Amino acid sequence: MTPMPQPNPQAGAAVRAADRAHVFHSWSAQELIDPLAVAGAEGSYFWDYDGRRYLDFTSGLVFTNIGHQHPKVVAAIQEQAGRLAAFAPAFAVEARSEAARLIAERTPGDLDRIFFTNGGADAVEHAVRMARLHTGRSKVLSAYRSYHGGTHQAVNITGDPRRWPSDSGTAGVVRFWAPFPYRSPFHAATEQEECERALEHLETTIAFEGPGTIAAIILETIPGTAGIMVPPPGYLAGVRALCDRYGIVFVLDEVMAGFGRTGEWFAADHFGVTPDLMTFAKGVNSGYVPLGGVAISGAIAETFARRPYPGGLTYSGHPLACAAAVATINVMAEERIVERAARTGESVLGPGLRELAERHPCVGDVRGTGVFWALELVRDRTTREPLVPYNATGEANAPMAAFAAAAKAQGLWPFVNMNRTHVVPPCTISEAEAKEGLAALDVALSVADEYTV
Repeated sequence: MTPMPQPNPQAGAAVRAADRAHVFHSWSAQELIDPLAVAGAEGSYFWDYDGRRYLDFTSGLVFTNIGHQHPKVVAAIQEQAGRLAAFAPAFAVEARSEAARLIAERTPGDLDRIFFTNGGADAVEHAVRMARLHTGRSKVLSAYRSYHGGTHQAVNITGDPRRWPSDSGTAGVVRFWAPFPYRSPFHAATEQEECERALEHLETTIAFEGPGTIAAIILETIPGTAGIMVPPPGYLAGVRALCDRYGIVFVLDEVMAGFGRTGEWFAADHFGVTPDLMTFAKGVNSGYVPLGGVAISGAIAETFARRPYPGGLTYSGHPLACAAAVATINVMAEERIVERAARTGESVLGPGLRELAERHPCVGDVRGTGVFWALELVRDRTTREPLVPYNATGEANAPMAAFAAAAKAQGLWPFVNMNRTHVVPPCTISEAEAKEGLAALDVALSVADEYTV
């Protein structure tokens, strides 16, 4: 049982009052939200000032891969702050160099040069800039069911509705359909058909857009907030082959899927594919200090060997963030956290979620790997009608709101997006904690069942 301080409602009220008076929250109508005031966190749990404890099935925003407040990482940040708290990016700094070395040791293929950013969105921004400068081309192809970040270029590359309010139409982005067997845009009956038809569709898109105009194809290796759709066997290898055929830079976005989340160091390892550029963030240091980056292939690094790369950030490779990354990667290796995530998915979460699906008519599909899972909730299993409409808000989203409320009442903090709940706890979650979460999901899904036909 994770220890908690004594309840302090007065302190919680003060925290919440200051938040409501001064904090402007992302992706929110400011007067319609009621943020929970968090008093503390440890491991797989966090708690509020009233003493209510929640099992974190969100890992923050899918970034606390090693759990909250790991003592070795906290100590590394404290030590670095006492030694060299900050330094400009043009210098060689021990924490920065070591973080780059440890990351490069684990990236696939020859992705051995690391450009550090402050997070995932700016990593995508710079990967796209590198691809355009390397090829001399302008267009970027991305999938409809995708999310690549909230900055201007990254949100224009994004495929999901978060793009719509900021879509300028000037970002040089063309979207295509990636494979999704449960809701196949290609009317496929098998994973093989889905793969073949998706690759045919992508090659046709390349042909009609003009191969010589396309700088990059960017894909989340396994899409995250868009639905955790594991690509069918052969798809990513097929995209790699298309990129090679047409001289296109292949970018894999591993911001959410990387650093153990899928049961491998990187999701690309499941598929034996090496991109030309790979973005990362989140799990690289469990979000303890903001950090992201781009892992760069030898060919693209060579482009900038004698030609300056026209981009940078004041806090690129910030010593505190890099020290946290060094400690996190070492902890993951010492404690075999990647292997633990794989084992949890294979022996607990996967079987447990499929068993829930058998008993709850609201569950249309279960998909995932490691500690990276999604339940697709539906009104009707036969027609696969989603439990709520696409991008629903307000009253139309009531079934999912009721599901989330029921989960929280059971002490489980769920990750809810559109008609799905994602099961994305820390990679360090214990078997007992995972089963506790599954039991809470069982109760919440019974509430969602009430909205099925």
